Amino acid sequence: MTAPATAAGPDAPARPGPRAWFVLSILCFVYVLNFLDRQLLSILAKPIQDELGVTDGQLGLLGGLYFAAFYCILAIPVGWLADRTNRTRILALACALWSGATAACGLSQNYGQLAVSRMTVGVGEAGGVPPSYAIISDYFPSGTRGTALSLFNLGPPIGQALGVAFGASIAAAYSWRDAFVAVGVVGIITAVVVFLFVKEPKKGGLDRPATDAAPVEKAGFWSTCKMYFANPVLRGMALACGATQFVTYALLAFATLFLMREKGMTLQQVAVWYALVVGIFTSLGMFVSGRLIDRLTRRSKAAYGWLPALGLAIAAPLFAGFVWASSWQLALVFLALPMGLNYFYLTPAVTLVQEEVAPNQRVMSGALLLLVMNLIGLGLGPTYLGAASDWFRASHPDNSLQMAFYTLLPFYGLAIALFLGLAAKIRRSAAQEP
Repeated sequence: MTAPATAAGPDAPARPGPRAWFVLSILCFVYVLNFLDRQLLSILAKPIQDELGVTDGQLGLLGGLYFAAFYCILAIPVGWLADRTNRTRILALACALWSGATAACGLSQNYGQLAVSRMTVGVGEAGGVPPSYAIISDYFPSGTRGTALSLFNLGPPIGQALGVAFGASIAAAYSWRDAFVAVGVVGIITAVVVFLFVKEPKKGGLDRPATDAAPVEKAGFWSTCKMYFANPVLRGMALACGATQFVTYALLAFATLFLMREKGMTLQQVAVWYALVVGIFTSLGMFVSGRLIDRLTRRSKAAYGWLPALGLAIAAPLFAGFVWASSWQLALVFLALPMGLNYFYLTPAVTLVQEEVAPNQRVMSGALLLLVMNLIGLGLGPTYLGAASDWFRASHPDNSLQMAFYTLLPFYGLAIALFLGLAAKIRRSAAQEP
């Protein structure tokens, strides 16, 4: 059953009840684990390289194409299944699978075993985020979803920060293997909590007009795909997010290795200072963008496009300063604001998709959004940057990652242009509405 909502006036959004916030907190923790498991590889890249002898290019494939191929493609059938069945059960099963695979990463004895384990993590995580988007949208009514989804989207920065602090600390005190196993065990316990305590809400139960009078029809697979890609606004949002994630995932995959190998940080320093920058500023970016999008879109839905563009325009020159900086201390100063501004796109993207599609198409539509932006960003960003670093190693053996990072700057410009184009599409779409 859905959480009760308290009316706050004829035009004001209803207020979610206590159960909605309880469910949101559990789903946010699952997302923390989802991203923590995903990012442990990049956080522990240096000790993994030292023990298994993998190159930057091989690391890029592990964190990029190998992972994304399973994560993105399987998200589509999983989303279709979740739209037609119990979304909370799908989420619990997925959490158990990716957590077990994370533990297996810590037991890997060579690159091949590690690659298979990472692919399996991708299989499990395909069932994590899209069902959560839809569950939250059926616990929180329109007008509060941007804030709720922004809180949910704190999962990545918290997961990244905890991964840096926890993973680096465990690796420094014990070994990188112990960090993978410990996080995997926590995830399996969390999957049991989701199965027992998160109740499936009614699909579309808080949407207007109310859908209590009749059951929601099950959405067709191909009809949902056709609807999504035929919509220029939804299609444009996915492509703009993909260009942004090309930068953000490349940065996440190699920032720790870059700071340690070329800026002189130690694992202990990474566990404190880099973790603080990631945790504080990325969380602020997620939350502030959610609050802003709830306010700004009441006046113009074009804010879904121009707000991320503005954030990226401010972030780009600061990112260049991070790459250029001569010390890790100065590099972190430059990195702080981009860590937040780079993520001004995520909550607007998720909120737009959940608002624009029918309740029975929300999980799969969220999966289609993730398919496009993660195949481009997660699949190609780390893969590209690792290959670029290997290519620059011959001419710049001491700073190959620095040179590779500089080549990400044009992708900032591409992402800004795509988001501004999206804002124009939204204005045209609004003008055509009766």
